[in-house]
Amino acid sequence: MKKRSVHLVGSIPLTKSADVFDLVGKYLRNSCQRVPDGETGVRLNWIGWQKNIFAQQPALVQCKFKERDYQLNAPYAVQKGKSTKDIEFGILGFAEEAILSHKIFSQKQDAGILSPKSKFLISIPTAFAPVYSFISYEFQEVIYPLYEEAIINEVKYIFERLDPETIAIQWDVATEMSIFEKVYKVTFDNEWDVLISRLAKLGEIIPAQAELGYHLCYGSMNNQHWKEPEDLSTCIRTLNELKAQIDRKINFIHVPVPINRKDEEYFKPLTKWETEQNQDFFLGLIHEEDGLAGNLARIGVASKYIENFGISTECGMGRRRPEVISRWMELMAKLSENA
Repeated sequence: MKKRSVHLVGSIPLTKSADVFDLVGKYLRNSCQRVPDGETGVRLNWIGWQKNIFAQQPALVQCKFKERDYQLNAPYAVQKGKSTKDIEFGILGFAEEAILSHKIFSQKQDAGILSPKSKFLISIPTAFAPVYSFISYEFQEVIYPLYEEAIINEVKYIFERLDPETIAIQWDVATEMSIFEKVYKVTFDNEWDVLISRLAKLGEIIPAQAELGYHLCYGSMNNQHWKEPEDLSTCIRTLNELKAQIDRKINFIHVPVPINRKDEEYFKPLTKWETEQNQDFFLGLIHEEDGLAGNLARIGVASKYIENFGISTECGMGRRRPEVISRWMELMAKLSENA
């Protein structure tokens, strides 16, 4: 039986990146091709740490109330008498964290803990996500280009300092999916065209020597989605539109599978996706709650609609308790061998 590859979405709630690399090496050394640093420390709550980037802007002031559910904090607005000319985001922190962790990743490879063939996975939120989360609706469209430029500069700096052949960049596409699923609103028309073009732009900036991936996400606050996907149709439409707009290859893709979806209807949209040669498609169907049998059941149904795929959790594990992570890794290892 062919071993299935395992994808680690990003966040893993351990103390430091070295602990993450050690745990991955113990359980998934030969099945995980792209190894994240766990987004440890301040980064564990996905984009939560970027709030300070907006809070430190003198031209922005925090509003008194949230504008919607599933919003971390009341958003920021441009102060009266100020404009976007008074805003400069500068360093966001993604590159600094990546460079520090890459050094440890390389040391773990040299020590034989991690496979020498593995890539260092850098998961980055799309520029739209922090702007949508931390900026008031009224000002999102004028702030977006500024933050997008800052995040592109972060990526450029990563590749100035690190060998692109050792890197896999994953764009975390969560906020866009909530718009596509009509859970939340935006302040512009043609949301599909606008957001897909922004996602494609972020994909195009990744050097050809590096790997590019997209993680399509339905949220994980309190380990729950903001909406349970009806099936994989919205994910497949998103991927097909990205494929049509991006000139370079998308090396890997990740989509979620809820625990209760062992039915064929959920997976049927996979017939509208054609995986390219040497492209990894990961189904986020691993759930610890229903054990080996439940996971094998989901894998069995998915296999009717896609021949070659890897396995993963639905989202990152950053919001889970640290003491359960070893169990998750062990389950992933068993499924890799037995699915």
